[in-house]
Amino acid sequence: MTKKGIERWKTLKSQVVFEHKWYTLRRDHVQLPDGHEMDDYFVSVRPDVVLTFPITEDGHVLFVRQYKHAAADIFIELPGGVIDAHEKDPLEAARRELLEETGYTTDDIEPVLQVIDNPTKDTNKIYFYLARNVREVAAQDLDESEHIEVLKVPLQEVEPMILSGQINVAGSIALCLLALRKLGV
Repeated sequence: MTKKGIERWKTLKSQVVFEHKWYTLRRDHVQLPDGHEMDDYFVSVRPDVVLTFPITEDGHVLFVRQYKHAAADIFIELPGGVIDAHEKDPLEAARRELLEETGYTTDDIEPVLQVIDNPTKDTNKIYFYLARNVREVAAQDLDESEHIEVLKVPLQEVEPMILSGQINVAGSIALCLLALRKLGV
């Protein structure tokens, strides 16, 4: 059986069709390797994000519980958020988001993996971090639209929460499983 190589598409034209501070939509005119053209390939231009698996010294993982409007439900997720335009270091964005959403911080934070959430339609990367020995140092510092409950979950209960569907957001699931493996749980 002969393997055929996969080739990148060529972007012939690209145009921003909608731009707002929270969302940008781009329409690309692309040419596929076989010469076929599509003039209506829509791409969500999204900022990179960070996600952190924060574990306290006594073995509890911090999760955030909040309403997400697009899915119209309340979710349990790991703390994280958008890397602001002025931030050059994803690790510093991870520290900032952890502190803002939970009031916790640490000096013991390490990268786990950089992933792509939805390569079909979105441009952003997600930077995963493991934060050990997190400690509470401040109150939450939330935007007016954020209403976040902080949950402290014993480390051994994280995997059962995933398997039962209590934690069902893809990025949080992926980072939890990677972190549990890294921690030998």
